[in-house]
Amino acid sequence: MDITTLITVFVILIFSAIVHEVCHGLMAEKLGDDTAREQGRITLNPIPHIDPYGSILLPLLLLAVHSPIVFGAAKPVPVNFDNLRPRRWGMALVSLAGPLSNFALAILFTAIIRLNLANTIAYPILVEAILINVILGTFNLIPIPPLDGSKILASFLPENWWPKLFAWERWGFLIVIIFLYLGLLDLILYPVLNVFSRVSGINFGL
Repeated sequence: MDITTLITVFVILIFSAIVHEVCHGLMAEKLGDDTAREQGRITLNPIPHIDPYGSILLPLLLLAVHSPIVFGAAKPVPVNFDNLRPRRWGMALVSLAGPLSNFALAILFTAIIRLNLANTIAYPILVEAILINVILGTFNLIPIPPLDGSKILASFLPENWWPKLFAWERWGFLIVIIFLYLGLLDLILYPVLNVFSRVSGINFGL
């Protein structure tokens, strides 16, 4: 991967991850919790959102092993779920807001291509942006703490199960690396990408 492509991938990845986190914060604010707003996290400024592991180490690791799929994450937006109304389903809605924002971006970029509004320079960038956002949206729905899918799952479980589930958050990054090493993430991501490719007519070249 040349330096121009590398920079492009990182810019798209960081932007998409930031939009993801900002949407978490906006949904939480709408449902009664303004913690993200108070801590200055509802912003497109990348500095408050950069996470050394998810934003830098994980993408670099994927690039180093020449993975055809590159993804990452921004620093999670702080949310006090006790402030949400409704609390249980508010947690699910806040958690869904991030992945749905990535799918929305993927659909938007797809529409630009399908409407023939992309020139030869913009086309490969938009394809990369679609690929990254479909991956981010899907990846974050996996129910591994601290990914969004774990909180969506928790909203369907008895509250006395929550501490045990969320206790795994400290091992979340390691679990993701193990899943990546074993190829389990490919089993989840590739089918979704194949379906999106067939529906949208976008060839990701994977």
